Amino acid sequence: MTSVSEASPAARPTGLRERKKARTRAAIREHALRLFREQGYSATTVEQIAEAAEVSPSTFFRYFPTKEDVVLQDDFDVMGLERFEAQPSDMNPIAAYRAATIETFSSLPPEELERFRETMTLTMTVPEVRARALDEFARSIEVIAAAVARRTGRPPDDPELRNVAGALIGVVMAATLPWDRQPAPDMLERIDAALLHLEAGLPL
Repeated sequence: MTSVSEASPAARPTGLRERKKARTRAAIREHALRLFREQGYSATTVEQIAEAAEVSPSTFFRYFPTKEDVVLQDDFDVMGLERFEAQPSDMNPIAAYRAATIETFSSLPPEELERFRETMTLTMTVPEVRARALDEFARSIEVIAAAVARRTGRPPDDPELRNVAGALIGVVMAATLPWDRQPAPDMLERIDAALLHLEAGLPL
């Protein structure tokens, strides 16, 4: 799973300026992934990505701090977090996360699912991206724990919330790794089964 942004529904692009920024960000990412496919990750430079997207390298870095982040940062987890926070307040956090995950992936067209799979493959197979992903996984735990804290009214530094957040990420990773050898159509079913197992207390 890629990085979880701290964006909220209110932070989604609504004004003209925000929509323009969203289009620029999407264009940078689209051209980056195309270049990675065509010539490989290591052979692709930030300057080449910027040129293809018709922006300056400095603009690239305003949207993505590193080349690795262009792989790791996407909207999937933002959408999932929004749907998680929209679940009924009396729903168990694990059940709420599972429902949000199903809603998010079910709403994606096939080409978006394939792009998700492509970025996950890059994350697991490119050493530089994989190393950077560790930071993103750690940040994801913090963001999910904070979201669970808002649902439960418990302090965000509660270690039990971090346990829940880590478990959510862990079972999803266990259900989908290795990304490059998993059939895409079955991905949602595997994730749902893993979260259901966690919701049941991981019985053996």
